[in-house]
Amino acid sequence: MDYRPPSVRVEKPWGRFEQYTHNLPCTVKIITVAPGGTLSRQYHHRRDELWVVLDPGARVELDDKVLHPAPEEKLFIPRETVHRLSSTSENEVRILEISFGEFDEEDIVRLEDVYGRVGP
Repeated sequence: MDYRPPSVRVEKPWGRFEQYTHNLPCTVKIITVAPGGTLSRQYHHRRDELWVVLDPGARVELDDKVLHPAPEEKLFIPRETVHRLSSTSENEVRILEISFGEFDEEDIVRLEDVYGRVGP
């Protein structure tokens, strides 16, 4: 089943806006990755994520694919999809993350982690 929320682009006389959710329970945060930093290779059981890239230099692993999304590019990450975010930039890289479903930081299954946070 595809839980992907519709993204709506609305043109206005002053420009435009993009609406990523409408009356849906969700959690919104901005992830900031330090230059050369990398998050865990992970997945979630109870939430889907929509990432909007804010800065250049993002490296995203989605299952067996490696992507280098540009700013404003959107990536939908369904629950149980293995993913990892890294910075290849000399600057911080920010991602706007919108999580759909049950948000709980304990719902992170780490498969690999450079900070030693894998396993029991």
